[in-house]
Amino acid sequence: MTASANSAAAPGRFTALADRTVVIIGGGSGMGLEVARKAVAAGARVVIGGRSADRLEEAAKELGEQASWATVDTTDKASTAQFFAPLDRIDHLFTPAASYRTGAMLELSDEDAESPFVSKFWGQYYAVKHAAPKLSRDGSVVLMSGAASVRPVGAAPAYVACNAAVEGLGRGLAAELAPVRVNVVSPGMVDGNLWNGRPAEVREPAAEQWREATLLHRAGSESDVADAVLFLFTNAYMTGSTIYPDGGYALR
Repeated sequence: MTASANSAAAPGRFTALADRTVVIIGGGSGMGLEVARKAVAAGARVVIGGRSADRLEEAAKELGEQASWATVDTTDKASTAQFFAPLDRIDHLFTPAASYRTGAMLELSDEDAESPFVSKFWGQYYAVKHAAPKLSRDGSVVLMSGAASVRPVGAAPAYVACNAAVEGLGRGLAAELAPVRVNVVSPGMVDGNLWNGRPAEVREPAAEQWREATLLHRAGSESDVADAVLFLFTNAYMTGSTIYPDGGYALR
């Protein structure tokens, strides 16, 4: 893959990232990789992590000499600790990596119902815990939530609650870690890596429903979300906040 036109435009918009170290868990694909592209274009060094060594290696080759990588499984506390151990300094951290199942309370197994919290909530919690001693005082953390936190789609109560909990975690961490800034990005439906891997009979009806339900009548792009993340990295007066790049979904 090649960097998008929006990625190439990043240096003029996010110059505060020059010579900074950005760590992205989930940086081998999707929104995490798009954030890495834009950060590199703005002059940052990036460290990308994830479970697939092959995917990370390919992404790092694309990103160039400003990128390095290491495997990490955020559902494994020891793996998370090992990932952060060699890092001396972190200026910005983004944590989109998660793997879970969603569905109705009366249909999911207990293990599947708990999976969003195991991966998405506790995964991010322990990532920040291990990163915190290495974060620069003028740095930041951006957690990943989802627009279902404020407007659920269908029956997925544990997933909805997990997203809301991540947003609460962001506020709590902002209070504890200040002056390090902690914010949350909560996207709506994104036309990208996550949805492209789903069958057309699932993807297309969901996309049509999203177009009808949003003020802007379209799904978002990975670039849209990445721009929001870099804004939170570089805006020195934003902390304890959640922003919703969701096309106006929460307002309908």
